Amino acid sequence: MLPFSTTRTTAPAPKLPSYIADHRKRLRTRFMSDCGAAMPDYELLEMILFRANARADMKPLGRRLLETFGDFNRVLAAPPERLRDVEGVGDAIICELKLIEAAAQRLARSRVLQRQIISSWTALIDYCHTALAHRETEQFRVLYLDRKNVLIADEAQGEGTVDHVPVYPREVVKRGLELNASALILVHNHPSGDPTPSQADIDMTRQIQSAAESLSMTVHDHIIVGKSTELSFRAEGYL
Repeated sequence: MLPFSTTRTTAPAPKLPSYIADHRKRLRTRFMSDCGAAMPDYELLEMILFRANARADMKPLGRRLLETFGDFNRVLAAPPERLRDVEGVGDAIICELKLIEAAAQRLARSRVLQRQIISSWTALIDYCHTALAHRETEQFRVLYLDRKNVLIADEAQGEGTVDHVPVYPREVVKRGLELNASALILVHNHPSGDPTPSQADIDMTRQIQSAAESLSMTVHDHIIVGKSTELSFRAEGYL
Protein backbone atom coordinates (compact mmCIF):
# COMPACT_ATOMS: atom_id res chain seq x y z
CA MET A 1 0.00 0.00 0.00
CA LEU A 2 1.39 3.36 -0.99
CA PRO A 3 1.81 5.91 1.81
CA PHE A 4 -0.82 8.65 1.93
CA SER A 5 0.42 11.92 0.53
CA THR A 6 -0.96 15.38 1.23
CA THR A 7 0.86 16.93 -1.71
CA ARG A 8 -1.59 18.41 -4.16
CA THR A 9 -0.66 18.49 -7.81
CA THR A 10 -1.89 21.44 -9.80
CA ALA A 11 -2.15 21.76 -13.52
CA PRO A 12 0.20 24.30 -15.02
CA ALA A 13 -1.41 27.61 -15.93
CA PRO A 14 -2.42 27.76 -19.59
CA LYS A 15 0.25 29.33 -21.71
CA LEU A 16 -0.45 32.78 -23.08
CA PRO A 17 -0.96 32.60 -26.88
CA SER A 18 2.28 33.57 -28.59
CA TYR A 19 0.74 36.39 -30.61
CA ILE A 20 -0.47 38.07 -27.39
CA ALA A 21 2.74 37.37 -25.48
CA ASP A 22 4.91 38.72 -28.32
CA HIS A 23 2.71 41.79 -28.75
CA ARG A 24 2.87 42.62 -25.06
CA LYS A 25 6.62 42.14 -25.01
CA ARG A 26 6.99 44.58 -27.92
CA LEU A 27 4.80 47.14 -26.15
CA ARG A 28 6.82 46.88 -22.96
CA THR A 29 10.08 47.28 -24.87
CA ARG A 30 8.80 50.36 -26.66
CA PHE A 31 7.44 51.80 -23.44
CA MET A 32 10.75 51.36 -21.64
CA SER A 33 12.69 53.05 -24.44
CA ASP A 34 11.25 56.47 -23.46
CA CYS A 35 8.85 55.70 -20.56
CA GLY A 36 5.89 55.99 -22.90
CA ALA A 37 6.54 59.53 -24.15
CA ALA A 38 5.96 58.59 -27.79
CA MET A 39 3.36 55.90 -27.20
CA PRO A 40 -0.14 56.68 -28.53
CA ASP A 41 -3.03 56.76 -26.07
CA TYR A 42 -4.63 53.54 -27.29
CA GLU A 43 -1.44 51.55 -26.66
CA LEU A 44 -0.88 53.12 -23.26
CA LEU A 45 -4.44 52.23 -22.33
CA GLU A 46 -3.93 48.69 -23.60
CA MET A 47 -0.87 48.28 -21.34
CA ILE A 48 -2.92 49.37 -18.33
CA LEU A 49 -5.68 46.94 -19.26
CA PHE A 50 -3.47 43.91 -19.68
CA ARG A 51 -2.16 44.44 -16.17
CA ALA A 52 -5.72 43.65 -15.05
CA ASN A 53 -6.20 40.65 -17.35
CA ALA A 54 -3.16 38.51 -18.05
CA ARG A 55 -4.90 36.12 -20.46
CA ALA A 56 -7.00 38.12 -22.92
CA ASP A 57 -6.35 40.41 -25.87
CA MET A 58 -7.11 43.88 -24.49
CA LYS A 59 -7.11 45.81 -27.77
CA PRO A 60 -10.87 45.42 -28.44
CA LEU A 61 -11.74 46.58 -24.92
CA GLY A 62 -9.37 49.51 -25.22
CA ARG A 63 -11.12 50.59 -28.41
CA ARG A 64 -14.55 50.29 -26.77
CA LEU A 65 -13.44 52.45 -23.85
CA LEU A 66 -11.99 55.15 -26.10
CA GLU A 67 -15.09 55.13 -28.30
CA THR A 68 -17.34 55.40 -25.24
CA PHE A 69 -15.52 58.16 -23.38
CA GLY A 70 -13.70 60.00 -26.16
CA ASP A 71 -10.06 60.00 -25.07
CA PHE A 72 -7.52 58.46 -22.69
CA ASN A 73 -7.98 61.04 -19.94
CA ARG A 74 -11.75 60.70 -19.91
CA VAL A 75 -11.41 56.93 -19.64
CA LEU A 76 -9.32 57.33 -16.49
CA ALA A 77 -11.68 59.96 -15.04
CA ALA A 78 -14.91 58.09 -15.81
CA PRO A 79 -17.00 57.13 -12.76
CA PRO A 80 -16.85 53.42 -11.86
CA GLU A 81 -20.56 52.97 -12.58
CA ARG A 82 -20.10 54.33 -16.11
CA LEU A 83 -17.06 52.13 -16.70
CA ARG A 84 -19.00 49.10 -15.56
CA ASP A 85 -21.54 49.72 -18.34
CA VAL A 86 -18.87 48.96 -20.94
CA GLU A 87 -18.82 45.32 -22.04
CA GLY A 88 -15.79 43.49 -20.64
CA VAL A 89 -15.11 45.88 -17.75
CA GLY A 90 -15.10 44.37 -14.27
CA ASP A 91 -13.72 45.24 -10.85
CA ALA A 92 -10.09 44.43 -11.71
CA ILE A 93 -10.06 46.80 -14.70
CA ILE A 94 -11.87 49.56 -12.81
CA CYS A 95 -9.32 49.22 -10.01
CA GLU A 96 -6.39 49.58 -12.44
CA LEU A 97 -7.89 52.64 -14.14
CA LYS A 98 -8.75 54.40 -10.88
CA LEU A 99 -5.31 53.54 -9.49
CA ILE A 100 -3.65 55.34 -12.40
CA GLU A 101 -6.00 58.31 -11.98
CA ALA A 102 -5.29 58.52 -8.25
CA ALA A 103 -1.54 58.34 -8.82
CA ALA A 104 -1.68 61.16 -11.40
CA GLN A 105 -3.70 63.37 -9.07
CA ARG A 106 -1.46 62.68 -6.10
CA LEU A 107 1.66 63.50 -8.10
CA ALA A 108 0.17 66.78 -9.34
CA ARG A 109 -1.11 67.64 -5.85
CA SER A 110 2.28 67.07 -4.25
CA ARG A 111 3.67 69.91 -6.37
CA VAL A 112 1.37 72.47 -4.77
CA LEU A 113 0.54 71.22 -1.26
CA GLN A 114 2.43 73.04 1.49
CA ARG A 115 3.93 75.46 -1.04
CA GLN A 116 3.32 79.12 -1.74
CA ILE A 117 0.64 79.32 -4.39
CA ILE A 118 1.99 82.54 -5.89
CA SER A 119 5.32 80.88 -6.70
CA SER A 120 3.76 77.65 -7.97
CA TRP A 121 0.78 78.98 -9.94
CA THR A 122 1.58 76.93 -13.04
CA ALA A 123 1.74 73.76 -10.94
CA LEU A 124 -1.58 74.71 -9.35
CA ILE A 125 -3.25 75.09 -12.75
CA ASP A 126 -1.77 71.75 -13.85
CA TYR A 127 -3.19 70.12 -10.73
CA CYS A 128 -6.63 71.64 -11.29
CA HIS A 129 -6.64 70.31 -14.85
CA THR A 130 -5.53 66.85 -13.75
CA ALA A 131 -8.22 66.68 -11.09
CA LEU A 132 -11.12 68.27 -12.94
CA ALA A 133 -10.74 68.82 -16.69
CA HIS A 134 -11.94 65.38 -17.76
CA ARG A 135 -14.81 64.82 -15.34
CA GLU A 136 -18.28 64.22 -16.78
CA THR A 137 -19.99 66.13 -13.95
CA GLU A 138 -19.24 69.39 -12.16
CA GLN A 139 -17.22 69.39 -8.97
CA PHE A 140 -16.58 72.41 -6.75
CA ARG A 141 -13.32 72.51 -4.78
CA VAL A 142 -11.88 75.02 -2.34
CA LEU A 143 -8.16 75.54 -1.81
CA TYR A 144 -7.50 76.93 1.68
CA LEU A 145 -4.37 79.04 2.23
CA ASP A 146 -2.58 80.26 5.35
CA ARG A 147 -1.24 83.77 6.00
CA LYS A 148 1.79 83.12 3.77
CA ASN A 149 -0.42 81.89 0.91
CA VAL A 150 0.73 78.32 1.46
CA LEU A 151 -1.85 75.70 0.51
CA ILE A 152 -2.98 73.91 3.67
CA ALA A 153 -6.03 72.02 2.36
CA ASP A 154 -7.78 71.15 -0.89
CA GLU A 155 -11.31 69.92 -0.36
CA ALA A 156 -14.26 69.02 -2.56
CA GLN A 157 -17.29 70.99 -1.37
CA GLY A 158 -19.86 69.72 -3.82
CA GLU A 159 -20.65 67.23 -6.59
CA GLY A 160 -23.21 67.97 -9.26
CA THR A 161 -24.57 67.23 -12.69
CA VAL A 162 -23.22 68.03 -16.13
CA ASP A 163 -24.09 71.73 -15.73
CA HIS A 164 -24.73 72.43 -12.05
CA VAL A 165 -23.17 71.86 -8.65
CA PRO A 166 -24.72 72.97 -5.33
CA VAL A 167 -22.46 75.26 -3.31
CA TYR A 168 -23.19 76.63 0.16
CA PRO A 169 -21.16 79.79 0.95
CA ARG A 170 -21.63 79.39 4.72
CA GLU A 171 -20.12 75.90 4.62
CA VAL A 172 -17.17 77.09 2.54
CA VAL A 173 -16.37 79.87 5.00
CA LYS A 174 -17.09 77.75 8.08
CA ARG A 175 -14.53 75.22 6.91
CA GLY A 176 -12.03 78.05 6.42
CA LEU A 177 -12.47 79.04 10.05
CA GLU A 178 -11.93 75.44 11.17
CA LEU A 179 -8.66 75.33 9.22
CA ASN A 180 -7.59 78.80 10.40
CA ALA A 181 -7.28 79.79 6.73
CA SER A 182 -6.57 83.36 5.67
CA ALA A 183 -7.45 83.04 1.99
CA LEU A 184 -9.35 80.87 -0.47
CA ILE A 185 -9.11 79.88 -4.11
CA LEU A 186 -12.33 78.50 -5.58
CA VAL A 187 -12.12 75.94 -8.38
CA HIS A 188 -14.74 74.14 -10.40
CA ASN A 189 -15.03 72.54 -13.81
CA HIS A 190 -17.33 72.89 -16.79
CA PRO A 191 -17.80 69.45 -18.39
CA SER A 192 -18.95 71.19 -21.59
CA GLY A 193 -15.32 72.25 -22.04
CA ASP A 194 -16.13 75.98 -22.16
CA PRO A 195 -14.84 77.76 -19.00
CA THR A 196 -16.96 80.89 -19.54
CA PRO A 197 -18.72 81.64 -16.22
CA SER A 198 -22.50 81.59 -15.98
CA GLN A 199 -24.38 84.25 -14.07
CA ALA A 200 -24.92 81.67 -11.35
CA ASP A 201 -21.12 81.18 -11.13
CA ILE A 202 -20.61 84.93 -10.77
CA ASP A 203 -23.35 85.35 -8.15
CA MET A 204 -22.11 82.40 -6.10
CA THR A 205 -18.54 83.73 -6.15
CA ARG A 206 -19.67 87.13 -4.90
CA GLN A 207 -21.67 85.50 -2.09
CA ILE A 208 -18.63 83.54 -0.95
CA GLN A 209 -16.43 86.63 -1.27
CA SER A 210 -18.83 88.66 0.89
CA ALA A 211 -19.07 85.93 3.54
CA ALA A 212 -15.28 85.48 3.59
CA GLU A 213 -14.52 89.18 3.88
CA SER A 214 -16.84 89.48 6.89
CA LEU A 215 -14.55 87.01 8.64
CA SER A 216 -11.25 88.51 7.42
CA MET A 217 -10.64 85.90 4.72
CA THR A 218 -9.71 86.79 1.16
CA VAL A 219 -10.94 85.09 -2.01
CA HIS A 220 -7.86 85.24 -4.22
CA ASP A 221 -9.48 83.76 -7.32
CA HIS A 222 -12.10 81.51 -8.78
CA ILE A 223 -10.76 79.23 -11.50
CA ILE A 224 -13.10 77.52 -13.94
CA VAL A 225 -11.49 74.54 -15.64
CA GLY A 226 -12.51 73.61 -19.18
CA LYS A 227 -11.28 70.70 -21.22
CA SER A 228 -8.16 72.39 -22.56
CA THR A 229 -8.04 75.80 -20.89
CA GLU A 230 -9.09 77.63 -17.76
CA LEU A 231 -10.58 81.01 -16.81
CA SER A 232 -9.46 83.14 -13.88
CA PHE A 233 -12.08 85.42 -12.32
CA ARG A 234 -9.29 87.69 -11.11
CA ALA A 235 -7.69 88.00 -14.54
CA GLU A 236 -11.06 88.58 -16.24
CA GLY A 237 -12.14 91.28 -13.80
CA TYR A 238 -14.91 89.37 -12.02
CA LEU A 239 -13.08 89.74 -8.67
